[in-house]
Amino acid sequence: MKLQMIGCSHHDAAVEFREQISFTSEQVSAALSAFREKFPNGELVLLSTCNRTELYTSADDDGTLDRDAVIEFLADQHHLSADDVVEQMIYRSGSDAVEHLFTVAASLDSMVIGESQILSQVKQAYDLACQSGSAGPLTHAVFQAANRAAKRVQTETAIHRRRVSVPSVAVGEVVPEVFDSLVDKRVVLCGAGEMGEETLRYLQQAGANNIVVLNRSEERGRGLADAFGVQFGRWETLLDEVVQADLLIGTTAATDPILTRDQFAQLRSKRRDRVLLVLDLAVPRDFDPALDEFSNLYLYQIDDLQAACQRNRHEREKEWPKAQRIITDETQRFLAELNHRATGPVIKRLREHAQQIKQDELERLLPKLQSMGGDPAINKEIEKSLDRLVNKLLHPPLSSLKTDAAEGHRKGLVEALRELFHLSD
Repeated sequence: MKLQMIGCSHHDAAVEFREQISFTSEQVSAALSAFREKFPNGELVLLSTCNRTELYTSADDDGTLDRDAVIEFLADQHHLSADDVVEQMIYRSGSDAVEHLFTVAASLDSMVIGESQILSQVKQAYDLACQSGSAGPLTHAVFQAANRAAKRVQTETAIHRRRVSVPSVAVGEVVPEVFDSLVDKRVVLCGAGEMGEETLRYLQQAGANNIVVLNRSEERGRGLADAFGVQFGRWETLLDEVVQADLLIGTTAATDPILTRDQFAQLRSKRRDRVLLVLDLAVPRDFDPALDEFSNLYLYQIDDLQAACQRNRHEREKEWPKAQRIITDETQRFLAELNHRATGPVIKRLREHAQQIKQDELERLLPKLQSMGGDPAINKEIEKSLDRLVNKLLHPPLSSLKTDAAEGHRKGLVEALRELFHLSD
């Protein structure tokens, strides 16, 4: 039995296809149950995110759970043709599959290298497999080792420590330059799209506890606000909210500025010279560039933030070789442990079997030599010669056994040796 991975990601499949074969949390649970019914002896962990869908399964030596069987299962889950699915899927097995999983978990295969979210997604996929009973000895071992590899990359490299998305740089690097803390600061977030949602997540992680979301579409804006447990304000209250704001953020799709220099000039006196940090994350820009002329107003625009993202991205890339060495090291370590578990008992029994034969022969031979006045020193040499003979005879089959296991064939020669030498389990 060996690990195999069948899947696709943003590297090799268009978003339209990824949408077709993605799974919601509920669909993952249903798919794991269906897999157990169809392959009672198989193992499956199903990882499905916005950028990838990957099925990690145990590949049986008898071929009942091979690549084609998994492709057919995946196609059936989405009512697609297996031929259409197989053309856009990547297949990896054995050590390649193990190394790929470790690379994914460590966020070295992500769209944004070093993002921290992917490891929690891998853990969640594994937890769901454990709950459903579709995980087994092989997937237990490899996913626990993947977590270990990812943790090493996090602690031994700086690849996760540089922010590379615009919202993360805005909240994590720019805000601390102006405010010691966001606790009790009035944060006005304009826009409820993907950029707004990501920004809101970082704001709460940074400790912001007084946030209002403004959006032209009340339904979408209120839905986002409710999802994060923050306030919602009508779009018409924007200028009133600017008066109260400490931090003003724009993430809308507006074609014209939502706050101009003249509008701010009219309400500036109401702010009583309080500091206002303005983060413009939108394209086109949400805020009039001339706002930067006012004292106590600090305006950061999208180009400033993207330049910081690019610098951080370059810093992450410098850490890539170190992270890759960790992945290679952990892959080799895992395979060595796996191979030892697969071959250790058989090697032990074979050595015991050979030693027993040697001992039986010595017990038969030594009394005869003794009766003929044999020298104890000669007896010792005979015993040493038999030990060398046993080791030389065992070396080729044991070496082949380890090689066979290293290539992922966890039965193969193991079963052959059991049969040939009549070894019990």
